[in-house]
Amino acid sequence: MKYFVPLVIMLGLALAGRPEKLPVVDGDTPVVEVLRALGEPVREDTRVRDIPGSSLELGRQIVLEGRLMGGKNQSAHFKCTSCHNVVREDPVLTVSDPETRLAYAEEHYLPFLPATTLWGAVNRETYYNGDYVKKYGDLVKHARNDLRGAIQLCATECAQGEALSTAEMESVVTYLHTIGLKLNDLPATAPSVEDINEELLVKSMTHVAFIKTLKANYSLASPAVFVLPPTDRKIGYAVSAAPDPLRGAALYDRACMHCHGGQRYSFFLMEKSEVHYRYLAKHFPKYDRYSTYQTVRYGTSPVPGKRAYMPHYTASRMSHLQVEDLRAFLEREAAK
Repeated sequence: MKYFVPLVIMLGLALAGRPEKLPVVDGDTPVVEVLRALGEPVREDTRVRDIPGSSLELGRQIVLEGRLMGGKNQSAHFKCTSCHNVVREDPVLTVSDPETRLAYAEEHYLPFLPATTLWGAVNRETYYNGDYVKKYGDLVKHARNDLRGAIQLCATECAQGEALSTAEMESVVTYLHTIGLKLNDLPATAPSVEDINEELLVKSMTHVAFIKTLKANYSLASPAVFVLPPTDRKIGYAVSAAPDPLRGAALYDRACMHCHGGQRYSFFLMEKSEVHYRYLAKHFPKYDRYSTYQTVRYGTSPVPGKRAYMPHYTASRMSHLQVEDLRAFLEREAAK
């Protein structure tokens, strides 16, 4: 286990009775290393395996550029970053809230995407959670509790591309470990570095309670709640606050334009222009394929000869209020 050797060696030295207590971990230590040092079994689905041809650089290339071994595109339509960020996107690691996520995206200049960030993926314990079984059925069985299964499902179904080879898969897992949680990422409520070092020096092979405390400070899964468009699209969603065109502008910029700007990932072009604002505002309350209610909540489906599609936003990724914010922005701009 190449990621864990340094920490295990340092722990062994510390327990061997050296005069001073060696610092076993610091703020840059990956959380997965800490958990293993505390005695948690290594998860087979996240364990990095030494596979010929695999490399960290290939993993970066696949995730960030969508290119497989030999430079071939994994998908003709998407790459991982079409739908996933690779950096932190939630200010509170235990809370999945689209409202605070949008504010964080604005502050850190991030796209507002339909899929959960890959940052910290190796620290989650389940994938394709909640209502995703409604979309993928039995395919979820091979992905729910297995990181490699989730990656492969994303590659073949979500990206409508080629399955990854063994070497390519190991490369992606290797890369995901480099963007896993580190102790510095955890909130102040988490055990401190000093607390962890003290715990690691306790002569015990089990630290179950301490592990539970550590894990309570970050999410072990990302929720997915599928919702429908409003019953009456002319009226829209019943929301608890007045829709805000300024938040709607941020959504248009960080969500819509991410895929549709310059037709980056979509055949449907969007621009920051009166023509586009008016068209979208006109179709928003309608019952057709160009209604934003329709596309945000249902997405679109791949069809023969046109496998690119739009993934939908669950309520966990875009709230009802945010959809109304977007409508308010478009209607305001269309009225100018």
